[in-house]
Amino acid sequence: MAPRAVFCSASYEETDLLDRDEQFDYRRQTYPPIRLRVTLFLAAMASLAYLCRNSVSVLSTPIADDLQLSEDQIGLILGPAFFWSYALGQIPMGRLGERLGARISLPCMVCLWSIATAAFGIFHWFPLLFLNWCVLGLAQAGAIPVSMSTISQWNPKSERAFATGVFVAAMYLGSALAAGATGALISFIPWQSLLVMFGAPGFIWAVLFCWWFRNRPEEHPLVNREELETIRESAAIETPKATSSPTPWLRLLTSRAMWLICGQQFCRAAGLIFFSSWFPKYLKESHQITVEKSALLAMLPHLATMVAGLVGGRLADLVFRRTGKLSWSRKGVAVISLSCSTALLLAAYLVSDVTTAVVVFSLGVFCATLAGPCAYAVTIDMGGKHVTSVFATMNMIGNFGAGLFPAIVPRMRRWIESQPALLESFGNDSWNAVLILVAVLHLVAAICWTQLKITGTVFDRMTPANPSSA
Repeated sequence: MAPRAVFCSASYEETDLLDRDEQFDYRRQTYPPIRLRVTLFLAAMASLAYLCRNSVSVLSTPIADDLQLSEDQIGLILGPAFFWSYALGQIPMGRLGERLGARISLPCMVCLWSIATAAFGIFHWFPLLFLNWCVLGLAQAGAIPVSMSTISQWNPKSERAFATGVFVAAMYLGSALAAGATGALISFIPWQSLLVMFGAPGFIWAVLFCWWFRNRPEEHPLVNREELETIRESAAIETPKATSSPTPWLRLLTSRAMWLICGQQFCRAAGLIFFSSWFPKYLKESHQITVEKSALLAMLPHLATMVAGLVGGRLADLVFRRTGKLSWSRKGVAVISLSCSTALLLAAYLVSDVTTAVVVFSLGVFCATLAGPCAYAVTIDMGGKHVTSVFATMNMIGNFGAGLFPAIVPRMRRWIESQPALLESFGNDSWNAVLILVAVLHLVAAICWTQLKITGTVFDRMTPANPSSA
């Protein structure tokens, strides 16, 4: 009787899946595929994350004035407070999120960072402000690794770069919203109220996502047979046993490929964070414009990164479809885009008109961000069964760079200003030295990409390839 019961159960599931095919075929013709809706849900979360994390950088001047904070203290909040807690939390929070599943872990993370954002205006003592922003960094730490793992489970290889591109674009949409909304509203609404406004939408997202989303495509009631087969062509859908297997950390940390992936992320993140941290202050001081205008102009690089995220993902997928080579799709696109970015950022150094300079900066940032989907996708391509750990490691190192750069800027400027001859070489403006450093960081990132061989997994670099161990 037992075999008969199993047979009947399998037949029932087969019939049920066929019924679902008939029931939802019309809906699939009317609405986007479920995997695209999953990507859009994750993208909305990314926008909210970047809206919250960048809110304080745009509001740094009124916050410093009201709370009597020094430039160094603001730099510590913008840099180490968020980015180092965010970096250190990548692996443990990513693993925790992987164990709990995205359906539970992501809403919890979103609610926690929404509370931290809204609560920032309550504190007036620097240590509490610092600690509060550390909580926000820790809450956001697991969100992107878990999202990348979700994208790998919900998308075939030919669509992963586009999905990560949408995700990257949404991040910078959140940054642009933070700059634009702040520039438009700061004259009418206190900065404390703005932070509450920025934190509130996260609770709505958490409820909707937990209600609608499922961790695996086959568990979702709206996924029919055709879409499931499309996803399963090459997507990283693994058995529960595989996803819970321990990460071979020694092989990961001694992998040359992993070091190169982390190196490009460190430099790229450190360079790009300038536009989310000190850029509005640079515009205000070097070009003598108001806080409101500097906030609005600071939107342009963020809008450029948003468009570049979408274009970069599409471009990488297009190159892969045309050539069938991940090396051209990932490394080729990244090297060319980062090289162009370096040239444009150096050109912006020579421009005196503020609007023209911001346009050139935005073009440089656009090119640099084209490499973002390539970096995210390569962790999926080379992560094997440990995509979450590989991505979390890369993102952790990248955020050490992003955390270090804002803290270094004030000290670097003071040192240059204390050396009259050196200051004169930078046109008597220490900000020019910062701009050159940003360009050099993108060049080093391009060099890291040129040395990366995109074959197999990162775990295959120290020992002969062994599919069962990766």
